[in-house]
Amino acid sequence: MSDIDLSKFEKKMILRNIAREDFEELIALQTICFPNMDLWKLDQLASHLRYFSEGQFCVEFEGKIIGSCSSLIVDFNEYNAQHTWNEITDYGYIRNHDREGFNLYGMEVMVHPDYRRMKIGRRLYEARKKLAQELNLKSIIIGGRIPNYHLYADNMSPRQYVEEVMAHNIYDPVLTFQLMNGFTVKRINTHYLDDDKQSLQYATLMEWNNVDYWPQTRKQFKTSFPVRVCVIQYMMKKIDRFDDFAQQCEYYVDVASNYGSDFAVFPEIFTMQLLSFLDEKTPSVAVRKLTEYTEDYLHLFTNLAVKYNVNIVGGSHFVEEDHHIYNIAYLFRRDGTIERQYKIHITPNETKWWGVQPGDDIRVFETDCGKIAILVCYDIEFPELSRIVTQKGANIIFTPFNTEDRQGYLRVRTCSQARAIENQVYTVISGTVGNLSDVENMDIQYAQSGIFTPSDYSFPRDGIVGMCSENIETIVVGDIDLELLRRTRKSGSVTQLRDRRLDLYEVKLKPQT
Repeated sequence: MSDIDLSKFEKKMILRNIAREDFEELIALQTICFPNMDLWKLDQLASHLRYFSEGQFCVEFEGKIIGSCSSLIVDFNEYNAQHTWNEITDYGYIRNHDREGFNLYGMEVMVHPDYRRMKIGRRLYEARKKLAQELNLKSIIIGGRIPNYHLYADNMSPRQYVEEVMAHNIYDPVLTFQLMNGFTVKRINTHYLDDDKQSLQYATLMEWNNVDYWPQTRKQFKTSFPVRVCVIQYMMKKIDRFDDFAQQCEYYVDVASNYGSDFAVFPEIFTMQLLSFLDEKTPSVAVRKLTEYTEDYLHLFTNLAVKYNVNIVGGSHFVEEDHHIYNIAYLFRRDGTIERQYKIHITPNETKWWGVQPGDDIRVFETDCGKIAILVCYDIEFPELSRIVTQKGANIIFTPFNTEDRQGYLRVRTCSQARAIENQVYTVISGTVGNLSDVENMDIQYAQSGIFTPSDYSFPRDGIVGMCSENIETIVVGDIDLELLRRTRKSGSVTQLRDRRLDLYEVKLKPQT
């Protein structure tokens, strides 16, 4: 038996997904591969992992990254064939990544020059093809550079150059490689990459078709994605026991279900109605007594959501955790699962009377009607929060609120409509009315609840699906269309999300320690 240590002769080459700890090495590799072009920013690379980590590959050889490629999924029918790299990749942030799309779009491939002719690029392309097959995508589309074109530009057009490369009369390191890997040329794009001086900003639009693609009844047949919302303008009136509260809530959930609603939306801290039968006048003590009903509240709304087959945004409720009081909004899904969103910004009134503490986690929730977010009352008045949840994929922002005067109400409503316009999302506000004359700091309520849309021709004229009459106990039911929202974000009269100057500014969430 040989006693030769074979490990001394092994050379480890690994193809894997990119990880966060690879970022600095990738930027260094890009500096070598594309010395006169703009480099990735750390937040762009982080965005790639956030939106489509499985589409980012690298090749590691002997512990060193020597190649990488980056991709996203798009529905290419929604883009102009004569697109630019910035348009198709959202300026390199891929926030336009569409998991329901049909095409894998390759936005970059790079291989260290010292390791070329080791089929590193082929390994990366094969990884893309395998991913497209696993995800049942129709094709892979790329905008290919033609870096040797500047050497021939005085004597031939881009089209002539491409034809000569295809005829093997000219060698181009990118185009020749892509042709050898089964891609076909569809057209030539101009002004594709502003900093691509070698290609004189030209690029070939190329496609590889997945022969294993199996057409499915997905988005191509979807003309609308209606979601019905029932907003409850809840009356705060004296009750004698928890069962009275439960009966009032069940009545409204029943109404929402009878209308075929997908969501029933209750207001902020409407559980304060329970204080009308609790004998405690000191607000800070009374609110801690209220928290004793947290489990009853959770049981009630979980059962209602399942019984009536409706997702419930359960307003908000004061909860005690580690001797602190938090204002927490709950989502009760109709499958029986529960989520929660802590109120982030606490009003001076909440601090003064009840000692409420702010939460730190800004969340987006998956539902059977897409992604939604809940921003409680005051939180809708801080535009950064709405931008963050929109970037995380929220299509509807629900805002339970509680205001005592018209000025406070108008702050919530006006900001909700502004958030709908600037983020191209639907917003929903639900408030309390009536009074609790024997509950300190809850003596009067002012509300006019409603459902709001972006402002464009596809939506209602005033951007309002429906509104309650002010200051009466009632509901408003309205349909919102998520497919219409998706199309408007792509091709509306204005496209605020796509037109943001991300080269100048951005809104991002700081990591929490």
